[in-house]
Amino acid sequence: MVERGAETMRLRPYQIEAVEAVIAARRRGVRRMVVALPTGAGKTVIFSELIRQAKRDVLVLAHRDELLAQAKAKIEAALRRCEDTRRVEIERGQTRASSSARVLVASIRSLHEGRIGRVLARRELGLVIYDECHHALADGNRAVLERLGAFEPDWPGTLVGFTATTRRGDGRGLGEVFEEIVAERTLEQMIADGYLRPLRGIRIETKVSLEGVPLRADDFELDALEQAVDVETRNQLVARSITELCRDRRTIAFCVGVRHAEHLCAALNRLGVRAAIVHGEMPKAARERTLARFRDGFFRVITNVGVLTEGFDDPGVSCVAMVRPVRSESLYLQCVGRGMRLHPSARDCLVLDFVDLSSLEIITTATLEAGKGAPPPEREAKGERPAFLPLPEDDRDEAPATLDEIIERLCEFDPLTMAQRSEAAAISINAWLSLGARGMMLHFLDHDAQLRQFELRPGPRSGVEIWLDDRRLTRCPTMADAIEAVDYELPKHGEPGSARAEADWRQHPITAPLERALAELRPPRRAQTVGDAIAHLALGLALERP
Repeated sequence: MVERGAETMRLRPYQIEAVEAVIAARRRGVRRMVVALPTGAGKTVIFSELIRQAKRDVLVLAHRDELLAQAKAKIEAALRRCEDTRRVEIERGQTRASSSARVLVASIRSLHEGRIGRVLARRELGLVIYDECHHALADGNRAVLERLGAFEPDWPGTLVGFTATTRRGDGRGLGEVFEEIVAERTLEQMIADGYLRPLRGIRIETKVSLEGVPLRADDFELDALEQAVDVETRNQLVARSITELCRDRRTIAFCVGVRHAEHLCAALNRLGVRAAIVHGEMPKAARERTLARFRDGFFRVITNVGVLTEGFDDPGVSCVAMVRPVRSESLYLQCVGRGMRLHPSARDCLVLDFVDLSSLEIITTATLEAGKGAPPPEREAKGERPAFLPLPEDDRDEAPATLDEIIERLCEFDPLTMAQRSEAAAISINAWLSLGARGMMLHFLDHDAQLRQFELRPGPRSGVEIWLDDRRLTRCPTMADAIEAVDYELPKHGEPGSARAEADWRQHPITAPLERALAELRPPRRAQTVGDAIAHLALGLALERP
């Protein structure tokens, strides 16, 4: 059983079960074991409890620099809560752990043969924790485990690997390194028990063909894939969909390559959405600064290339945009998992899927056997590109867009089963006009048949302000709440049918005064109907407003 001190750490029932399963397996003689849990399940809490109970020295292995600092901080906090004063230190690059450190958090790539000897000197290593252990089969990583003695029949230690995905793209199984999966939990179980946000999926047709894009192992060849999907019309559709559907959500967009991420970031910025880029070619300090500003809310969207699929912990993220087509169920679930941690800011995780994955079977059960799946690309830091592409001075060439125009290309689906639903994603029955990052507008006829408008403006610090013509009515916490409130109150102010896209007044031919007003816009605009003219004028006035 887990010792009494675990109550201080407030372990969840399945975390206690995982700790007990590891201890029971070791008593049965299992030395190399796996704990398979979805992203957001709190694996650090589990191995912190294992470390707390360890009687001998501990080595924690990780792959990314960000994971080392994150693991060290969480392990220290867990030990201090239990009044455990053991020193936790990092072993990486030029950083050397002191001889007094009883828990070492190390970069596995830095543990060459000579360094392992120094690390093990004067230490009695009893427990090795391997984070993201699906990488263990790589020759260099396995060599480190061999130097530690993990494969020796008389090795007195215990190797516990943690991963959210036990399937690899090269077809090899983790059974080459590990003996047994001793504890696992599926996404469905975690969601049903209330430990992860439920998933809500919206698929958007892009009309981009992937025919002719060659395959590499069980995924697409990335250079050819980037060339196929990094086109202006697709990036504009993606940017508009994120703008309209994720207004109240901090969003991670997974892209194919750096240029693809840059172009999508620029498309978002043109719509007034503050977006930034992170990728493996950025220096660590620049990447950390960008992600810190994202966590603080300065950036609403991060376009990323292969660096946020593992080890990124930000519960405030509640939308994942799968802009990068994938054929790997493991990579898909790793990406989706970035938005599933519990947080008061959202009740669910919204997945925007811009690729046709209807034929892909998502596998969520753990296995040590060989099987399909593709790991995310890993990049080493090289040079730096700007994380934030500045907003252009003028974005008035953007055509007005109603939610109906985007809804026409939407369908709902279940991100776990890929099952597609026939109904469209219902947002509002009314013809809300998008003003990009400046808000939303709805025109209608009042009870005297006079044209009036509701406008939803982002608040100066947070929330959304509701305006009726030039009068501020109230404030709502989110754009979705504001749209719902206006739709509910609309009958008090006018004829509800006049706010619909099919309202008769919108189809009337343009009048001469409206035509002159359109000509005065910069750039000048043209329209055939009153509805289109009003939309262009509303957007132009909104863009001119400070």
